Amino acid sequence: MSQPMSITRRLLNDPCRLLLEMAQQRSSDDLFQLVVARLAASPAVALARIWRIAPGDICGECPMRSECPDQSRCLHLVASGGSPLDGGAPWTGIDGRFRRFPIGVRKIGTIAAKGEALNLADLETAPEWVARPEWIAAEGVRSFSGKPLVYRGEILGVLGLFSRERIDAEACDWLQIIADHAATALANARAWEEVEALKRRLELENAYLQEEIRSLDSFGGIIGKSQPLLTLAQQISLVAPTDAAVLILGESGTGKELVAREIHQRSRRAGRPLIKVNCAAIPRELFDSEFFGHTKGSFTGALRDRIGRFELADGGTLFLDEIGEIPLDLQSKLLRVLQEGELERIGDEKTRKVDVRIIAATNRDLKNASDSGLFRSDLYYRLSVFPIALPPLRQRRDDIPLLAEHFLRQQARRLGRPVPSLNAAALAQLQAYDWPGNIRELQHVLERALITSGKGTLRLQLSDAPASAAVPSTPSAPVIHSAGALKKLATENLRRALEQCDGKIYGPDGAAALLGLKPTTLASKLKSHGLILKTSVRSKPGEK
Repeated sequence: MSQPMSITRRLLNDPCRLLLEMAQQRSSDDLFQLVVARLAASPAVALARIWRIAPGDICGECPMRSECPDQSRCLHLVASGGSPLDGGAPWTGIDGRFRRFPIGVRKIGTIAAKGEALNLADLETAPEWVARPEWIAAEGVRSFSGKPLVYRGEILGVLGLFSRERIDAEACDWLQIIADHAATALANARAWEEVEALKRRLELENAYLQEEIRSLDSFGGIIGKSQPLLTLAQQISLVAPTDAAVLILGESGTGKELVAREIHQRSRRAGRPLIKVNCAAIPRELFDSEFFGHTKGSFTGALRDRIGRFELADGGTLFLDEIGEIPLDLQSKLLRVLQEGELERIGDEKTRKVDVRIIAATNRDLKNASDSGLFRSDLYYRLSVFPIALPPLRQRRDDIPLLAEHFLRQQARRLGRPVPSLNAAALAQLQAYDWPGNIRELQHVLERALITSGKGTLRLQLSDAPASAAVPSTPSAPVIHSAGALKKLATENLRRALEQCDGKIYGPDGAAALLGLKPTTLASKLKSHGLILKTSVRSKPGEK
């Protein structure tokens, strides 16, 4: 058998079989490992490696940072195989000195920049290409061949092989064929991974939307023709076509989620999902995972990658219900994503861009909470670009007959019963009641009446609390605190902030930043609340 064929066989063993196995791979990582493992299985191969072009990720600590032209993209070492002559541990690690190569720098970077192969049959005649001559000599490396991974004109990476035998023309041709097949398989694997990622996202969205459809049917739509409701409709029509943040204020049960849905449906984002988050139901320890997602193995119980609510709402709308219940120390994380439109999953260094419209809702007086230091003022102003105050049901008494008729039809259909009639006495009773639970209470009262009544007239069971139609509503604060109680709450909140920051006021880790206040404003508040701490004097700018 001819010598060139012998060299090819010693270097590549059975290249045809390798090409067949490569075509069957669906994962890019598996593809890389297969290629280098098969090449490195030959004793004639000292080292085989594959680099893939990807965004820069370790620029701050990269050994070649000074040589990198723009620090935007570089070659990432993704697979390595080979064994030293002394029988030591194989070279399978991908975290060494050459784990990143700037594009256009040294032999590997030059191949990626030009998209042209580099074949050095005798390294002794090209010393300028040798980065570690001592390693070349110790391992008896004679030749190097580097092949670009090119698919439809796009350079995807580089395959590099260091051989202890001279690489001839036939072996170079086979390596080029392997590189071409690797580029095609890599493109296919990348497309497959993107399809799988989209499939998982669609499955998550579908499951979420199915759950939302089930819950939506139990609430009904926005129904009524009273003047407060007409004013609300005008506000929705004004803000819906924009991307402005909306803060919906109102007592519990007034239909804040329905308003959020209507804004979303009238917006240009209606084709993307409306994702709901009940902020009051998220445990503190799961806040980051719920909002931003996590990677598999990032913490105990993280058995798979999980997309956070922000990513799930990308291109759509994120509805933050009960926004006032987010703990003060976690509000800064939420504010950062709202300001920058970027996030990182737990356990992942990759920064992801998100395009999300925010609609928040609360039954608390966030302005008062912000002024008292109980809610970050910068987050409050970020959320309340367009505030909408929902009227309580006691201010919409003209809408009660329409709402009652709608809920009765809905509940009768669900229970399989005929729709009962409401006589004038029943309607008068409903309109005279004060409805502290608003529309939700009305719905439940009618459902209970439908269950307990026979085929005749509905028997309503209402509270004995007197109606107070003339009393103005307070849609944003169902619980009223006295001035003394509010001051006590604010004092305690300031005290906790100081304790958490070890008495420090100034700086990014000071109490002023935690509370979303200017340091001078915080100092005035401390004085007015009688909180003069000795530790605060050491927290001025420039001091340690």
